[in-house]
Amino acid sequence: MSNYLIVYCHPYDKSFNHAILETIVNNLNRHHQKFKIIDLYKENFDPVYSAQELKLYHAGETVDPQVTRYLTLFRQATGVIFVTPLWWNSIPGMLKGFIDKVMKEGKGLSHTVTKTGIYGELTNIKHTYVFTTSTSPTFYVRLFLGNGIKKIFIDKTLKQLGMKDRHWYNFGGISNSKLVRREKYLSKIKQMNFK
Repeated sequence: MSNYLIVYCHPYDKSFNHAILETIVNNLNRHHQKFKIIDLYKENFDPVYSAQELKLYHAGETVDPQVTRYLTLFRQATGVIFVTPLWWNSIPGMLKGFIDKVMKEGKGLSHTVTKTGIYGELTNIKHTYVFTTSTSPTFYVRLFLGNGIKKIFIDKTLKQLGMKDRHWYNFGGISNSKLVRREKYLSKIKQMNFK
């Protein structure tokens, strides 16, 4: 049985992102999957790196107890699910700051730095899912906006951290989407089989 960690990054609980989160939670409950949720805005996570925090980076230490807790949750998870909007063609600053602060260097943490680059320590994460929403249609994000979420966040950052089996699902054209299209998308998530 998988042990999922959901990282949710949206400030508004009436958003479509929140509907996606609720659908994922219902799916995992229905399939008796264990999970925990990190709700970055609700938990008032501070994504800003202080000079004191940065000074401790290479030692794998922190002055923020949330960082310790979050990294522990990542080390215990067998799967991770991110739910976030795309803002200005990338992940929100809150989620970027989360990755910057929580992913600590050091053996047994999130990664180690070698002479040839970064070695991901989060190899315990066998399945990774990224659910996003965007104002632009998905084809436009892929073909005309550089596909940054896939090329950078998913295929570089998450891969470098050691996360395996990475999948991206985007609901594009969110601003002009009709209710029937939203319901159809949620229905697909409801039927998904999270490994």
